[in-house]
Amino acid sequence: MRRPIAAATTGAFATIAVIAATGIAGRTAAETLRSEHYRIRLVTVATGLNHPWSLAFLPDKRMLVTERDGALRIVTPDGKISEPVKGVPKVFARGQGGLLDVILDPDFAKNRVIYLSYAEPGEDGGGTAVARAVLDGIRLTGLKVLFRQQPKYGGGKHFGSRLVIARDGTLFITVGERGERARAQDPKVNRGQVVRINRDGTIPKDNPFVGKAGHRPEIWSFGHRNPQGAALHPVTGKLWIHEHGARGGDEFNVPLPGRNYGWPIIAYGRHYWGGKIGVGTKKAGMEQPIYYWDPSIAPSGMAFYTGDKFPKWKGNLFVGALAFKLVARLVLSGEKVVKEERLLKQLGARIRDVRQGPDGYLWVLTDASDGRLIRLEPAGS
Repeated sequence: MRRPIAAATTGAFATIAVIAATGIAGRTAAETLRSEHYRIRLVTVATGLNHPWSLAFLPDKRMLVTERDGALRIVTPDGKISEPVKGVPKVFARGQGGLLDVILDPDFAKNRVIYLSYAEPGEDGGGTAVARAVLDGIRLTGLKVLFRQQPKYGGGKHFGSRLVIARDGTLFITVGERGERARAQDPKVNRGQVVRINRDGTIPKDNPFVGKAGHRPEIWSFGHRNPQGAALHPVTGKLWIHEHGARGGDEFNVPLPGRNYGWPIIAYGRHYWGGKIGVGTKKAGMEQPIYYWDPSIAPSGMAFYTGDKFPKWKGNLFVGALAFKLVARLVLSGEKVVKEERLLKQLGARIRDVRQGPDGYLWVLTDASDGRLIRLEPAGS
């Protein structure tokens, strides 16, 4: 059975010296930081994004950026930000809800299809939804909703939601439990789950609960809280996710089909008012995380690094943090985290997304009303 590493420590490299800072709002700017292996140049490519949530790279070097209030923008390599793309679905922009993830179809160069996750409004409130559409210039056409979280709920918490296309072409969707803790253990509703569907919205026949009474057939795994990061392991092809704990207990999991990940019966944190969660940290039939943070860093966004710009980072996992305002570099041995280095603390910014670009650099989005799109480049060793 996998066992978590006890609470993560900042390690010897938690304090990273600022060597130079020349950031000027409104134009390209650079800052240089020291890490264990590299000096890192932080190049601010764009500013003025309104709580940006997700980033996707187009083949022509432009980028799609979602803003939580419902705007989808196109950003050029020199930082010019488009007017909102037309045809984006209406969003439930309340609390943590709004326009969330964006990814490209594997055949985007031919079909121009993108996928959006968002908090969808309805009679009973909002719920995570996923749609596909064709990007035609600065407009979306042929929009089709593929998945709707059932049922909707009036609160503004815990929508998830990341999108990952698996090697077999299916689409993984992470769904939060919307603050309804107990329902994360109810397979009749969509609360606290990893969902797996085909890219046309149908259900894969090999999903673990297909044909099982009392279970929604789209469920891949359940017992999650609020998963806001997801990526495929570059070697194994397995899905990795992280999810927010309550007060402590942010988790990394490698969700397996049909498995129960315990929330809110087991957890490595405590309720915000200080009370114990469920029965403790373990229970038979419920999976253990491969890693957890205590205190909570509020993880958001993640990427495995496979590029050649930072060769000493190859195979490392990078995770943004909202509460601790940093990027965590995690060194892996199989499915174990063996070391953590904390980067970008000097920015003092909530990190919403982390991506590896096709250029081999790391890119991050900061979560603010004047959010930044930043490229990380090596500035020497």
